[in-house]
Amino acid sequence: MIKVGIIGGSGYTAGELLRLLSLHPEAAIDFVYSTTRPDTPVSSVHQDLKASLDLNYSADINAEVDVVFLCLGHGRSKAFLEQHEFSEHTKIIDLSNDFRLKDDSKHQGKEYVYGLPELNKQEIITSSAVANPGCFATAIQLALLPLAADGSIADTVHTHAITGSTGAGASPSDTTHFSWRDNNISWYKPFTHQHLGEINQSLSDKSGKDSQIMFLPFRGNFSRGIMASSYLQYEGSLDQAGAIFREYYESAPFVHVSDEPLHLKQVVNTNHCFIHLHKHEDQLLVTSVIDNLVKGASGQAIQNMNLMFGLAEQTGLKLKASYF
Repeated sequence: MIKVGIIGGSGYTAGELLRLLSLHPEAAIDFVYSTTRPDTPVSSVHQDLKASLDLNYSADINAEVDVVFLCLGHGRSKAFLEQHEFSEHTKIIDLSNDFRLKDDSKHQGKEYVYGLPELNKQEIITSSAVANPGCFATAIQLALLPLAADGSIADTVHTHAITGSTGAGASPSDTTHFSWRDNNISWYKPFTHQHLGEINQSLSDKSGKDSQIMFLPFRGNFSRGIMASSYLQYEGSLDQAGAIFREYYESAPFVHVSDEPLHLKQVVNTNHCFIHLHKHEDQLLVTSVIDNLVKGASGQAIQNMNLMFGLAEQTGLKLKASYF
């Protein structure tokens, strides 16, 4: 069994991680670290785990665990690792943005591999430290990587993407409480979202040239999921584009190219990404849908753990969507 430690156990990503790990056939949760809730039941925060996880938060860490997941706020993982030491054999999977960019990827003698399995599978398999991608970044990259690899991104890409309220984290704010979010929609951080750095980095690496993504993110009036729509100039046919995507994702168990238009209920509560292609004149529209907390965060982190420990990617992640 893989002995697991979790740092920062009260947020949405930690809750999803605990839910999935509690059902994982090859993993055992050793501790969930919290300085604010020591000795209180994990299920007092994550009440969906009351019948499935009998574990208290701990004020101590076990430095000998096989893998530790960092579920801390952005900018806090580096500080935590500088104050706490783990064994040489402990693998680290960070769910913040601290190590995603190449300029930030080296820390305390470790080099963090960018943890998008559909981009860096072989590097993840041999790594001891992984930087888990952002949720918007995952949805948008999966929609565009095949075109980047084919050299088919020749111009600006325009992307609109909408996310559920869980994408903003568990702490309430003016734009996440129910009475504001219900029956409402708004954009935020137009063209400047923090995930653009990792998106442009991956697409540039894959295509060999700089990419320009004009990204407009939206807040949706639902809890979970991301739908991203990207369009760009494309000279080939729809059939040619479909062949490029299907070949690229031939060995990717969680990415599926659909001939039918998409909706979020196909992927919510799963680690799957569905992609749909549509051609209008010289414009190719690529739509992708994921669950922001699973494929966009905790599920992908477990997918990375599986690869790092020589397990099949799907282990513990064979989840069905809640369709109705």
